[in-house]
Amino acid sequence: MNGSAFPEPRTAAALAARRRSTKAAVGRVHEAVARLRREKAQISVAAVARRAGVSRTFLYGNPEARSAIAAATAEVGEHRTRILFDQDDEREATWRERALNAEDALKAAHAEILAQRERIGELLGQVRDLETEWTEETIQRITTENTTLKQRVRQLITDNRTLDERLKAARSNLRFQDRRVADLEAQIADSTVR
Repeated sequence: MNGSAFPEPRTAAALAARRRSTKAAVGRVHEAVARLRREKAQISVAAVARRAGVSRTFLYGNPEARSAIAAATAEVGEHRTRILFDQDDEREATWRERALNAEDALKAAHAEILAQRERIGELLGQVRDLETEWTEETIQRITTENTTLKQRVRQLITDNRTLDERLKAARSNLRFQDRRVADLEAQIADSTVR
């Protein structure tokens, strides 16, 4: 009887010591998570294990420690997701506004080019109709006006081309931002799963 009663107090003492050790480790885990939150550092199993002085196996094996880390990473993930979505919305709105402004400017340039071409056509028609009746001075004045209008048309064509390139660049940037948003959403989803 004495032989079987002897190991029980040692086993009970060992179990009690183990419980105290586990409870202290869980307390250090909670403190480490709280410190990481205050420092706004990334909360991960590795970071908590380092700060709390416990093994990763302990963090995965202890339900209370595992749930504390999961809750902290979920909370941080939601906060980061909100920040990233807000930043992406602002960027996307800026690029959309630029694209819309470029489209409006492009439409205005097309309208101006059309009006100038019509005006040139009218003036050329007047030149042909009245060429025989005009003096050398009038012909010179009309030729100068015609040259000026042609230069204006060339300038408008150049402006149109520039605006067209800006529109293409704005659309390209918007597509890049859309891909970036999708990549960030995937990263956020991956980080919340971990």
